[in-house]
Amino acid sequence: MSLNWIPRPQEKETPADIERRAEALHVSPRIATILWQRGMHTAEQMDTFMSPGLKHLAPLSEYPGLNEAAQILADGLLAGKKFAVWGDYDVDGVTSTALVTDVLAEKNIDSMHHLPDRFSEGYGLNCAGIEALAEQGVELLLTVDCGITNIQEVTRAKELGMTVVVSDHHLPGKELPPADAIVDPRCADCPCADLAGVGVAFMLMAAVNALVPPKVDIRKFLDFVALGTIADVVKLRGQNRVLVKNGLLLLGEAKRPGIAALKEVSKYAPTAALGAGQVGFGLAPRINAAGRIGKAEDALTLLLSKNYSTARPIAAQLDDLNTERRATEDSILQEALTQAESQSKNRLGLVLYHPDWHAGVIGIVASRIVEAFYRPTLILTKEGDHLKGSGRSTHEFHLYDGLTECSELLLGFGGHKQAAGMSLDENKLPALRDAFDKAVRKQCGDSPLTATLLTDGELPFAEIDFTLLKELELLQPFGPGNAEPVFVSPPVKVERRSVFGKNHIKLDLLDEQSGIRQSAKAWRQAENILPGIQGRSIRIAFTPRIDRYRGTARIDLYIKDWKEI
Repeated sequence: MSLNWIPRPQEKETPADIERRAEALHVSPRIATILWQRGMHTAEQMDTFMSPGLKHLAPLSEYPGLNEAAQILADGLLAGKKFAVWGDYDVDGVTSTALVTDVLAEKNIDSMHHLPDRFSEGYGLNCAGIEALAEQGVELLLTVDCGITNIQEVTRAKELGMTVVVSDHHLPGKELPPADAIVDPRCADCPCADLAGVGVAFMLMAAVNALVPPKVDIRKFLDFVALGTIADVVKLRGQNRVLVKNGLLLLGEAKRPGIAALKEVSKYAPTAALGAGQVGFGLAPRINAAGRIGKAEDALTLLLSKNYSTARPIAAQLDDLNTERRATEDSILQEALTQAESQSKNRLGLVLYHPDWHAGVIGIVASRIVEAFYRPTLILTKEGDHLKGSGRSTHEFHLYDGLTECSELLLGFGGHKQAAGMSLDENKLPALRDAFDKAVRKQCGDSPLTATLLTDGELPFAEIDFTLLKELELLQPFGPGNAEPVFVSPPVKVERRSVFGKNHIKLDLLDEQSGIRQSAKAWRQAENILPGIQGRSIRIAFTPRIDRYRGTARIDLYIKDWKEI
């Protein structure tokens, strides 16, 4: 699918004195220009963006409900109430649970936890689990990365005499659960509405830390925050940028045996510095594989491991699960692609279904279908007496709002703009296909959407050196809200094309204007970049990076798209 390349929009035209501004910041004009185009229009804003220290975190008191929730938790803990934290089976939920558990362990406070099974329990709270905790004497319950829509379940916990604090980051429904306190950045104005569940948990436990002795160094838990925030694909700007930037430093140090073992099986040196991309594509999938294919409990045990000998076999187990997950995903993807090809002829919203698809990976497959067809996609499988699904969207379509349009057909749904889950009776599937397509057309019109690639200007090969690439690394972490810069090449000649891995492409390119050669890689593009490209002149949209694989630094270009001249 060819992308529509357009210059990145900017609020104000780049000033003529950008070179002077760059000199004051000790960076190149190109870096200062990128910062300006992304909304940093003062030297202070640019400096804070490149050096987002913890001093830039907003006061905890600015998060509605947070101090109240912290006081309720502190009072319960100090009174000796038996405590449990209820999390989720994805990376955000597991890291949130690990963070709360570890903070309290540092204070010598015992805690229980519950991570629901994806297949037998599903997402969020359930009454059976609540009742089981009550039978074990739990009096104080904290939810992390879930709970904001669990009205019935929180009501049941209250009936059983529990004090309940809900911490979540998902969109609330029309009614809030009857908890003793709620902390959710989506419920009211706050310094960062885009916090992941683990970010909310961190802020809450920072407040609890001030109330329950002994005080611990709350900064040491930022590795959990970085891992969960990156994995949950929230916007890496503002407060999230501060949290993740500092958390990545701890992930690099890997003082936790579980993190070191996780890096090892992900083929990173235990003390290697990591960017957001390496965390998102290396560490996070292995944690996620536990909840998708096995048990999330294993991932939690890994993160909380106190010695390397315990952590290594668990990490190896998660690596095996991730390999199994990839194989399952690839098998489902081929079937889903065939269905999507058929539906794409007359539908702008795709609803794909097979009763035997694995519920743990359909969300990943939905992302791949959106990548291939650039159409909002729901993928469904059979689970028990009904269908369970996972959806992913394009930039233009608000998925949660779209599912709201289809709510009469659904047993339940939840999520946000880009991702959601849902369930329905099997006999409603044909109607859902029609209703979802109608919802996409209502928001986006009747013409097929075209994926847009925002570019940051032309970059000749002669200007690509380690100095520029190290400056670009100052802009990390990259992700939603802070996309990795993408540049357009001048005309380049393809001197050689080769395939590596399963279906990845390497091109040897010559910038004919300067005579400089560079190698470039395109991931999963063997079927699109065919042998006939060799000898042709093209332009590429690319991201230049320092490749430190196996300890040797070299310049590498990562192709986002290409166009023949």
